Amino acid sequence: MFGEIAPQYDLLNRTLSLGIDRRWRRRAVRSLALRPGDRALDLCCGTGDLALELAAAGAVTTGADFTGPMLPLARAKAERRRRPLRLVQADAQRLPFADASFDALSIAFGIRNVEDPVRALRECARVLAPGGRLAVLEFFRIPNPLWRGLFGCYFHHLLPRLARLTRAGRTGAYDYLPASVDGFARPEEFLAWAEAAGFQDLRHRPLSGGVARLVTGRRPAGAP
Repeated sequence: MFGEIAPQYDLLNRTLSLGIDRRWRRRAVRSLALRPGDRALDLCCGTGDLALELAAAGAVTTGADFTGPMLPLARAKAERRRRPLRLVQADAQRLPFADASFDALSIAFGIRNVEDPVRALRECARVLAPGGRLAVLEFFRIPNPLWRGLFGCYFHHLLPRLARLTRAGRTGAYDYLPASVDGFARPEEFLAWAEAAGFQDLRHRPLSGGVARLVTGRRPAGAP
């Protein structure tokens, strides 16, 4: 499904989010407090938007995604912007990287699509160096009933109808999106998963009134 929508992925995200997703990604990068030369992994990188933000902040960046057709688009984008970016096709549940390979790790709107998110979080902890930082952008169910109702009307009804006007929308991806959010963990449950996977100092912050959330944490400095 995601391979089929790859060519229209960026345009749809910009249009359907009214450009707000860019602001969310920049907030995630700031939360990682990157230093020049830090090794960063953007997991579920898609067409490379967040990976390129990491590279722009001075990190030596790797982007990894399970969906192969996304990676040539990310590579072309990196070449246009003249940003060095290593790209790897990989399963988040079985990452092809050695232990402690990265100083920072990000995931934007991808962990929800992984078959076993808990296993993926354990892999994230494994490939992070001791003290390594984690930033996860994700959609969760909005707690405020009024805002949930207003956004739910857009998310569940208007968004899929708008998307169906495009080839990407006809794949069913934008019907899947609201259903996947409704069926996903609550923020507190997700934090419990991350803690069990080996992360600490975990927090979640609402973005744009709770439309999305930024989850941050780190691998313990004394971790083996």
